[in-house]
Amino acid sequence: MTNPSPEPASTPGAIAQFFDFEGLKTNLRTEIIAGITTFITMGYILVVNPGILSAAIFLQESGDLFGELVVATGISAMIATLIMGIVAKYPIALAPGMGLNAFFAYSVVLELGIDWRVALAAVFIEGLIFIGLTLTNFRAAIITAIPECLKRSVAAGIGLFIAYIALSGNPEFGGAGIIVSSEATITTLGNLGQPETLMAIAGIVITSAFVARRVKGGLLWGILATAILGWILQISPAPQGIVGLPIWPKDLLGQAFVGLGQIGSAGIANFLAVLFVFLFVDLFDTIGTLSGIGIQAGYIDEEGKLPRANQALLADAIGTTAGALLGTSTVTSYIESASGISEGGRSGFAAVVSAGCFFLSIFFIPLISAIPGYATAPALVIVGVLMMGSVTGIRWSDPAESIPCFLTILLMPLTYSIAEGLAVGFIMYPLMKAFQGKAHEVNWVIWLLAAIFVARFVLLGLGIA
Repeated sequence: MTNPSPEPASTPGAIAQFFDFEGLKTNLRTEIIAGITTFITMGYILVVNPGILSAAIFLQESGDLFGELVVATGISAMIATLIMGIVAKYPIALAPGMGLNAFFAYSVVLELGIDWRVALAAVFIEGLIFIGLTLTNFRAAIITAIPECLKRSVAAGIGLFIAYIALSGNPEFGGAGIIVSSEATITTLGNLGQPETLMAIAGIVITSAFVARRVKGGLLWGILATAILGWILQISPAPQGIVGLPIWPKDLLGQAFVGLGQIGSAGIANFLAVLFVFLFVDLFDTIGTLSGIGIQAGYIDEEGKLPRANQALLADAIGTTAGALLGTSTVTSYIESASGISEGGRSGFAAVVSAGCFFLSIFFIPLISAIPGYATAPALVIVGVLMMGSVTGIRWSDPAESIPCFLTILLMPLTYSIAEGLAVGFIMYPLMKAFQGKAHEVNWVIWLLAAIFVARFVLLGLGIA
């Protein structure tokens, strides 16, 4: 008599085994909450990215492809995030990058006059180049070469950066408005009589209370509670609907290929310059984000390596390539993923959940677009608090660590760029080591990158780059 074949594992059990819940000390509920939290925290991109790109990508008039751009944004984010979750098994979500989308629309298309199809071709080529650099281990080598102290400063700098973004959101468009521009002092405290600003402050208090009480999913509940309160008080408009049929991006699909045939019309020099900027900013934004989030989540090992770094970078590269074919700008890893990690997300299943949310979101744009910026701002502030904890691992008594790390942390929010803060850290670290007579302790990759950054800043100073 033969033994009966074993019963198939249940779906949750199979998921737990594939994503190693036990080894990561997590569970299905935690990963689901983390994935949803990350999505809600960065869900604004589904409305903001199409809004920015609509100024440059259109057929007859600005905004006529907004609906198609929403779908392109959601699907490209879903593809990249799904690859990150299943292949790299990290709880990191990806989507078209802020800053890069503005550069695409305002600098490349509107200022330089390059056709948006040619600009998409540049993004497409960038993605292919990144796939090649990833397969040759070049990008992973850079992550490994970054000193531990700089990785920690990147995490802290990102924390300050996202908190600064959250607090400085324009209240006229539903942002927090707690930090505003000032001609006298550059920035100053916002108008505390502004309803959106008061809601942001109330949201910080509500979310902080959830976190202090260690409520599971506190950031998510804080976002929802603040949004609902804003709708009830009529500070921001309540959703006009729940579900809406998505508009398939038929006018965007494959236009990058059309752009490849039009590169000559843009001028080879202009095209290469645009391609270089896309490559440069995306490369170091992604490296900075992965390093910072890796430190926060405890992924970086004793040798300073990020396990499965190539798989994580491949998700970014494939996402960019697919995004260009769908009709959107560069796809990159999002620092808002830290919100899900703060909720306990540790496995790739959180990213799978986020990817699923991105797919479903294209059917719920009326609801998602109604969540105001002041509702997500408190969650990002708390994430900033949590990420600042990484500074305890920096040896502040050693100038070779403290000065580069301080400048990295300071300049990320002040320059509004992860890449710029990281660049200064890359330059100052080997210099400080050299001043101490310890130049031999610096990895040659760091010296090479420092030279590249110096050359870039020189070109910027000369008005060439």
